[in-house]
Amino acid sequence: MTMTAHAVSAEKPAPCLARQPILTKDEKIMGYEVLFRELPEGPESTSSSDHAPCGIVDTVKAIGFDVVSSGHFAFIPCAEVTLLQDALFDLPDDKVVAQIQPDIPASPSVMEACERLRKKGYKIAIGNYRSGEDREQLLRFADFVKIDWSQRGTGDCAQIAAAHAGKPYKLVAQNVDSRSDYRTAEKTGFTLFEGYFFHHPEKMRVRQIPAGQTSKLRLLQAVSAPEIDLELVEELIRHDASLCYRLMRYLNSPLLGLTAPVQTVRQAINLLGVQALTRWVRTATALSMGQNKNSDLMLASLIRARFCELISPKVAHGDADLFLLGMFSLMDVILETPVAILMDGLAFESNAKEALLAMHSGGGTRLSPICDLTVAREKGDWTRVNTCATNLNLSLQFVNRAYIEAMEWAHQMTRTSS
Repeated sequence: MTMTAHAVSAEKPAPCLARQPILTKDEKIMGYEVLFRELPEGPESTSSSDHAPCGIVDTVKAIGFDVVSSGHFAFIPCAEVTLLQDALFDLPDDKVVAQIQPDIPASPSVMEACERLRKKGYKIAIGNYRSGEDREQLLRFADFVKIDWSQRGTGDCAQIAAAHAGKPYKLVAQNVDSRSDYRTAEKTGFTLFEGYFFHHPEKMRVRQIPAGQTSKLRLLQAVSAPEIDLELVEELIRHDASLCYRLMRYLNSPLLGLTAPVQTVRQAINLLGVQALTRWVRTATALSMGQNKNSDLMLASLIRARFCELISPKVAHGDADLFLLGMFSLMDVILETPVAILMDGLAFESNAKEALLAMHSGGGTRLSPICDLTVAREKGDWTRVNTCATNLNLSLQFVNRAYIEAMEWAHQMTRTSS
């Protein structure tokens, strides 16, 4: 018996919303830039709310601020009218950063709006800043100044960093997507880094699956078998102290409202049933394996897993378990083990194995279009999302609903399974 993929809700909103992580020097998540646009008519893309000035605020409220921010700062790109209408006042003042976009003039009315934001406790970022531009007048309101690393080049960024050293705001290097760029930006003087460089480890520290993780990987496979051996699952859970603790804590939490305490793994299995047990094991095992990693890496793994599972009824995938495909797409980074070694150590379905290997080699396989869509949607690369969705014969509305539901599910599961 396997875990079934629930249908994507037709009633759910389908916004083009994604987020880009912002990390500290020690690779801890401090916030996310929210990437948003209205459902497009064509492939043109933008990460701001230019076409619907307050649409980004309404969308964040509809999805849930905690789901979007995961308890961190949310950098909300603002059009001029968003500022002038004080639209951000509907969002938490202690977690929202108003990101002033490049096309916003430093007019008296914009300055007054910045004053109002600061008085209310909101923070302000100057997005994609360039020296000598009109928005220099807004620097006195800034808590963060963001420089596009991919467009400016090392020398230009170094000059900017030197010119702004010692200022009361922090410098953020945007679009840092490689380890080499991250190291250079840090040496240059930046203290915050926006991008996906941490999805690419600088080096793999081991050449085999870490001993402490082998049993967890075996458990993941055990609950993904066509016919689940519950005795084997029970044995593997009982011999993992951290998972036993998580399971007992989960089932005895007030949220579930059980009248009698759960005291054994067998009781837990009988109470949960196979489908709920499978879902819990997959989430708790992933969280346990990644407990020493930054929070976004684990959350991204779960979102990818659930997203792949939700689109599985509408895409050809043979016998591959798309939940595991999504989860394992980041497992090499989480375990700091080359993906080829992870695959050799597990009895992975052949098409899924080939797709995971291809994500690193750059090749294409039968399931690669699913992986491509997942990564594009995660990054908010709307042009690529459109192309990938079309190739898979999926509507953009369906893809967006599935992704938002995956975000909501991952947020909920990390709260109840940790």
